[in-house]
Amino acid sequence: MRLLLKNADILAWQDKRYKTIRGGFLGIDGDTIDYIGEAKPEAAYDSEKDMRGKLLIPGLIDCHCHAAMTLLRGIGSDLPLDRWLYEAVFPVEDRMKTDDFIAGNELAVLELLASGVTSFSDMYMEPATLIELNEQVGMKVNLTRVVQAFDPSEPPEQNFRVKESLALFDQFHGVQDGRVRVDFGVHAEYTTNDAVTRYYADQIRPYREKGARVQLHLSETRKEHEECVARHGLTPAAWFESMGIFDLPAAAAHCVWCTHGDLDILKTHGVSPIHNPTSNLKLGSGFAPVPEMLERGLNVALGTDGAASNNNLNMFEEMHIAAIGINGYLMDPELMPPSAILRMATLNGARLQGREDTGCLAVGMKADVVAIDMDRPHLYPAFEPLPMLVYSAQASDVVMTMVDGKILYENGEYLTIDRDKALYDAKKAVERLYGGH
Repeated sequence: MRLLLKNADILAWQDKRYKTIRGGFLGIDGDTIDYIGEAKPEAAYDSEKDMRGKLLIPGLIDCHCHAAMTLLRGIGSDLPLDRWLYEAVFPVEDRMKTDDFIAGNELAVLELLASGVTSFSDMYMEPATLIELNEQVGMKVNLTRVVQAFDPSEPPEQNFRVKESLALFDQFHGVQDGRVRVDFGVHAEYTTNDAVTRYYADQIRPYREKGARVQLHLSETRKEHEECVARHGLTPAAWFESMGIFDLPAAAAHCVWCTHGDLDILKTHGVSPIHNPTSNLKLGSGFAPVPEMLERGLNVALGTDGAASNNNLNMFEEMHIAAIGINGYLMDPELMPPSAILRMATLNGARLQGREDTGCLAVGMKADVVAIDMDRPHLYPAFEPLPMLVYSAQASDVVMTMVDGKILYENGEYLTIDRDKALYDAKKAVERLYGGH
């Protein structure tokens, strides 16, 4: 099937920079972009779609998400991270059953698609439920069965999470035409121990040749960072390095309290930091040293974190806060230009996920395309679309989300998931978990 999107403004990627094409044409052959230009292509297409008044942008990539935590949206507000986890989050998670994870994933997918996300990285329990859902939905997702270890006397080879993590990769990595990628994962230094982590690193190291990657939390709070130093004489980054986890390409969420030496470690091993500004600010964790990361050439990506610590999965909000937060905090309006922010939300995220064929609008790339309705009061006049995208656009301005050339969401309608059923399932899960709220 060949589709031509016509009369659209297109935020194309040319010569390693963004270029706005006005009233242009974007051709799609199957799942791949085969034409971008100002003139109508000579080749014939099976159908044409008029996108007048729309801005086409690459699909957004949420690189740190706990999808089913939509059912925990906003609980424990105004608590610091450690109390938030142990007093608010963990008690609810202990009550969650398979149907709850399914319902939470469905609710997350509704939100992600409507806000222009085409791919996301997920770290949560029962990941097979998300894989099954995505068979129907058609997004791209990197997910992990995260490893934790709470019993210091437990023999590493008996840790059931390690076994489930390895089995998940063996069964599901690369399914759904490559849209699903299985990562390995360690939740954090403070939720595991040396023996299990070192054993896990040994087990996953041979999978590097199969394209395996790792997800983890790193130096999210000062308390986490300093307690790790007190326990091991090492920062969390240095500890993960010593365990061998960074022998695989890794994505490290937060990195708020990383030292200069930690950033050297991340650079040495090619670790991609994930900036989660809303979650870090809401929990009072701080603000990651993103400008220094970028100066060092680190592949910095963006993530929402879970809806429990963010309250939404809105990548437009993350782009906005990532830009103005750093500029304001460091009193320099030139530190985070819109082009750098969009790269963090797209190209850098694709690289982090191990997806070299997405993240920008260019010939030969997968047709992961989002359309923004520019005919909105807060988007006029748009002399330069890129700054408007970062500083003015809202998730509600998204009118089309396409993955691999297939439209999954358009003008408020979900084409691959039943919205009413998803909301019904979510309400039933909330009633069970919270007793009628």
